[in-house]
Amino acid sequence: MTIFHGYDGTALHYEQFGDGSPLVAIPGGPGMDARYLGTLGGLDARRRLVRLDPRGCGRSAVPADRASCAFGAQAADVEALREHLGAERIDLLGHSAGALTAQRYAAEFPHRVRSLVLVTPVGRAAREPDPAEIAALRAARAAEPWYPDAAEADALLAAGAGDPAELVRRITPFFWGRWNEAARAAAFDPESAPAAPWVREAFYAGAGAGSDAGAAQPVAAPVLVVAGARDGMIGTVPARLAAALHPDARLAVLPEVGHRPWVEDPAGFAALVGGFLDGRRP
Repeated sequence: MTIFHGYDGTALHYEQFGDGSPLVAIPGGPGMDARYLGTLGGLDARRRLVRLDPRGCGRSAVPADRASCAFGAQAADVEALREHLGAERIDLLGHSAGALTAQRYAAEFPHRVRSLVLVTPVGRAAREPDPAEIAALRAARAAEPWYPDAAEADALLAAGAGDPAELVRRITPFFWGRWNEAARAAAFDPESAPAAPWVREAFYAGAGAGSDAGAAQPVAAPVLVVAGARDGMIGTVPARLAAALHPDARLAVLPEVGHRPWVEDPAGFAALVGGFLDGRRP
């Protein structure tokens, strides 16, 4: 195990793959074990991929103060990891909810970020899906054989009826561009299970306070925002909002993929993100 200590001394786990300047990857969930990221479609061939298990998640320790799991507070853990790696600057990637921590870090430590990649982000400083877009994306799958069961589970969730964990499992096909064997294997990998239920509440504590964007701050570094055109979990609106916020941002909406584009289109994802990163070499 590879351990460093966060800003308050909490023992945090990370793994490294490949060589070169570091690309630090923050998983989503919130609270997912970073192993579900794999090599992000082979990005370890272009960078030293550093996968971080956030505090309270995966193989990292649970902090004494649960409030320290708020995404804004976790930006300090990214800085502690950068110092531990001995890197003057890093490329930073955040997936889904992890994009909130990534954006906060890039705003607070702009001189430490070479570039920022936001993959199917949930928003700028809070979850910002458009309910109408999500409904349309899900309805567009009505001809698929799994749809009746997923739609029933979706309705039960909205009504607050039934076991939420089981219902989320049943609506999982909406989160993928193609619900095939590869998607099933990735979606239900036991190593990908989210952390304890309290982590989600702690992570989002204070998110969006005061306005839709909350404490969202523009990032000065070059930013690539990647969305999945069939992402029935978060949609494309949060990615579009993030791209509009950051002055040097590029938005790429990948066709036929959902919330984990590196699983469904690894070559396309690696070419897109890798090309962006290669353009940021010192």
